[in-house]
Amino acid sequence: MVYITRNLENLIKDNLDKPEIIAILGPRQSGKTTLLKHIFQTLENAVFISFDDRMVLEMFVEDEQTFAELYVKNNRYLFIDEFQYAKEGGQKLKYIYDHYPDTKILVSGSSAPGLTIHGIKYLVGRIFVFNLYPLSFEEFLRYQNEELFDTYLSRKNAIRAYLYENCELPVLSKPLMEMLNAIYDEYIVYGGYPRVAISKSGEEKRLVLKNIYSTYFLREIKDMLSLTTDFNLSRLIKALSIELGGLISYSSLGEVSGFDYKGLLWHLNILEKTFICKRIVPFFTNKRTEIIKVPKVYFFDNGFRNTIIDDFRPCNLRQDIGMLNEAFIFSQLAYGGVEVKFWRSKSKAEVDFIVEKEGRLIAIESKSSYGRKTKSLMHFKEKYEPYRTVIASREVLKDIDGVLYLPFAFISSVLDNEDNKI
Repeated sequence: MVYITRNLENLIKDNLDKPEIIAILGPRQSGKTTLLKHIFQTLENAVFISFDDRMVLEMFVEDEQTFAELYVKNNRYLFIDEFQYAKEGGQKLKYIYDHYPDTKILVSGSSAPGLTIHGIKYLVGRIFVFNLYPLSFEEFLRYQNEELFDTYLSRKNAIRAYLYENCELPVLSKPLMEMLNAIYDEYIVYGGYPRVAISKSGEEKRLVLKNIYSTYFLREIKDMLSLTTDFNLSRLIKALSIELGGLISYSSLGEVSGFDYKGLLWHLNILEKTFICKRIVPFFTNKRTEIIKVPKVYFFDNGFRNTIIDDFRPCNLRQDIGMLNEAFIFSQLAYGGVEVKFWRSKSKAEVDFIVEKEGRLIAIESKSSYGRKTKSLMHFKEKYEPYRTVIASREVLKDIDGVLYLPFAFISSVLDNEDNKI
């Protein structure tokens, strides 16, 4: 089994000596099982089980006392994979946590409903929840070319030092950017699912992605959630993938999918809870206003999205390259754990992304090629005085009149160390 180093690994290890249960949530095939087994193999006095094993699952659900005697007692660590299959799993886990305080528990779930519906409410104050998404660009780069990653990381840290410590802006050579952008181009077309990353050919990558898409409907929608609306849901996902990054129209989505308004909102929520896509709301200083405004939708993984529309053409042949670049920025910021918004004025001036953290704003505009500052971006800058104003494009790094031009590959440098540990 190929193991690709994940940034989350160090955070989990840092919390192994804490009493709280560790729960890892994320989409199917994002690498949760591989990560758990990798950590498990480094520990002594540990047991690893999966609720894919029906006998073990039934023991846990029907007789938690015997389950604990078999798998918890005398073990320092208990790993449970595929935890979402356990009905009332949180209540049972609370019993184990309370009766065996010397055993550290780690669980994984393929979807948020698996733990929020069946468990989190019983585990308040007893659990740390971490999300494991598909590979970030940095994780993907590190796997593809570790030497190039080391060079990339030194430049990224220098950019971050410029942003937050007022150090000198580094120089990015043309050969370095050509190497990084070759990997970037592959990433934004095929995405970051680990099994896709290790595939050797485009044909294999496409086959794996189609399997991930089919498995999502078979296991997550039909098996896990017992939904019979999979056909309507597939039409909804297709409509969202075509309108990637655009303002969504609930009436149009309802017409295409066949859902009424209530059903549409419920299924959009399912797509978010299963880590397929996410609505982002417009930025307003009045927080109540944000809630009622029309959102945008981005997919967490471009490869998943491109599978839906069956388009894996290279970047230089795509008309939707602007959408893919925007979706890349969204995913890397979301993987970093920050809330992402956009800005749109009454006069329809728009800024692609607004990140707000600890009272500081960062405004980010995406451009497929190097270009001038837009009136919308400068209007936002004048009105809200963000901590940083960024134009992301393919390869330019410079600061002109307080606007930072930043290559897409380095977009995560806008996050501070706490958000974006490597």
